[in-house]
Amino acid sequence: MKIDELRKDRLKKMLNKMKEQILQEAKEEIRKFQTAERRQIIETVMDDADLSVIDLSEDISLKQLSAHRDVLKKIEQALRKLDEGTYGVCEMCGDEIPEERLKILPFAIYCRDCQERIEMMEKFESEEGG
Repeated sequence: MKIDELRKDRLKKMLNKMKEQILQEAKEEIRKFQTAERRQIIETVMDDADLSVIDLSEDISLKQLSAHRDVLKKIEQALRKLDEGTYGVCEMCGDEIPEERLKILPFAIYCRDCQERIEMMEKFESEEGG
């Protein structure tokens, strides 16, 4: 097996492991919605304040599920790029994204220098607009 194939295999395992963790967390959030515990809490609600706590809890769970969905999309995109051979290549400058960066941010699409340039431009634009 070549070095590139070893790297590809290592990155693919890392992305799949991350995907499994996200799916497990999402399943847990969904399970919370379906448990008797939550129904029991709702049945014992005393006043509007209690209801608002439950609503807030459900909103947080839905936001977490939405965040999980977004991360899963990024992981799927990274896996597709890995199969295409374009994973780990900066979409801005075309340079290789270091594996250390990909371990920290597995679905990075920009190298650190390009990411910093983008963030600086966004910061400048927000200061200009606001």
